[in-house]
Amino acid sequence: MIKENQNFLNRMHVVLDAFVIVIAYVLSWYLRFRSGIFEMDPWYLSLQVYMSVLIFIVPGYLLLYYIFQLYTPKRVKGRRLEAWNILQANTIGFLVFILVLYFKHQTDFSRTMIFIFYCMNIFLEVLERNLIRMVLRKIRSQGFNQKHILLIGYSRAAEQYIDRILLNPDWGYSIRGILADNVPRGTEYKGIRVLGRIDNLEIVLPENKLDEIVITLGLAEYHKLEKIVKMCEKSGVHTKFIPDYNNVIPTKPYTEDIQGLPVINIRRVPLNDPLNKWMKRGVDIFGAFVAIILFSPVMAATAIMIKKTSPGPLIFSQERVGLQNKPFKMYKFRSMIVQDEKKEKKGWTTKDDPRVTTVGRFIRKTSIDELPQLFNVLRGDMSLVGPRPERPQFVEKFKEEIPRYMIKHQVRPGLTGWAQVNGYRGDTSIKKRIEHDLYYIENWTLGFDFKIIFLTFFKGFINKNAY
Repeated sequence: MIKENQNFLNRMHVVLDAFVIVIAYVLSWYLRFRSGIFEMDPWYLSLQVYMSVLIFIVPGYLLLYYIFQLYTPKRVKGRRLEAWNILQANTIGFLVFILVLYFKHQTDFSRTMIFIFYCMNIFLEVLERNLIRMVLRKIRSQGFNQKHILLIGYSRAAEQYIDRILLNPDWGYSIRGILADNVPRGTEYKGIRVLGRIDNLEIVLPENKLDEIVITLGLAEYHKLEKIVKMCEKSGVHTKFIPDYNNVIPTKPYTEDIQGLPVINIRRVPLNDPLNKWMKRGVDIFGAFVAIILFSPVMAATAIMIKKTSPGPLIFSQERVGLQNKPFKMYKFRSMIVQDEKKEKKGWTTKDDPRVTTVGRFIRKTSIDELPQLFNVLRGDMSLVGPRPERPQFVEKFKEEIPRYMIKHQVRPGLTGWAQVNGYRGDTSIKKRIEHDLYYIENWTLGFDFKIIFLTFFKGFINKNAY
């Protein structure tokens, strides 16, 4: 039944996508040639010529949507990922469209209209799919279009999976129960009961009442995995495996194939790739230059206020630990009274700290004190985006207390970061900060960097935890 529903949904998606493509194209033609917004050219082609191209555009774009996995099940697929795939597919379509016109020497075909179609189609596709998503999630949250699953094995992985399913009823998953050998029958976790032993799978599978089997064995039971997989595949039931070592191996592990032998790397760091590294460095240099020019009036005003209100140097430098655990001098506008170096190292600034000047309190709260770090970015000590660097004494402390803490030093530290735009600044959870830093390191893309920079302007500058 679920497979039939999924096939129906896929067909509906294809039909709706085709309809949206046509509507976007017709609206684009109207905006270009009939709205009065754009100047009319005396040589423009007829409506019939423009509409005849739809014979190629519609199937071409549907093929691109298929290539970019826009017809895969969307129960747990995020909106942002789907929108990103739509953007990529339409960008490829736009470029191919332009190239075809160039090679066919079609100079009369309006490039402006093609660009309007590109923007219009992305907007309408995202809107259409979000409306469908809302309807499906509403239906699923009411108990319809459910996918019935059975868990094999009781472990941390099983509990974490149940937590997520119960937290998101709109995904449409119904957990029938658990089969496990390591806990007694009747054991319950948030209403999901252990129904029996794993051997009962031989009785359950022939009944053909399940849509999925999810294997959530504990580490000590992995010797049973091969037998369970064989049983599930023999029955034809779709099977998933959720490893019980997700606290060691990341969500997106880097895998290698050595002549048929799968090898899983414990940590995937995209910035170890030379091309990624050079692209990020190029963006850092360009971005730092632009930011220095844009913020130069702010920096000049800050320097004058510091000089007039507190004796001492304008810039305060402090040793931090950076890329590959190497120390460097990080620059900030001085926000405290001049003090002995040993006293300065005693710890973090506290609320109503008497060492902080009046001007210093303002520039710390608004992150203006961090602007000199743009010169650290130019020097190569830092990046615009990355994990925030810490002082050596705290690095020594945290590396013993927090697992995986030192992984953050595999990339350049940043002026802003994923943890900071999510509110983990100042006196907040170090563990949560590290979790966000590791997510950034393992999932880095240039687009992710731009997103963090964008979010910094809206919620990253004002720091309520800065004292």
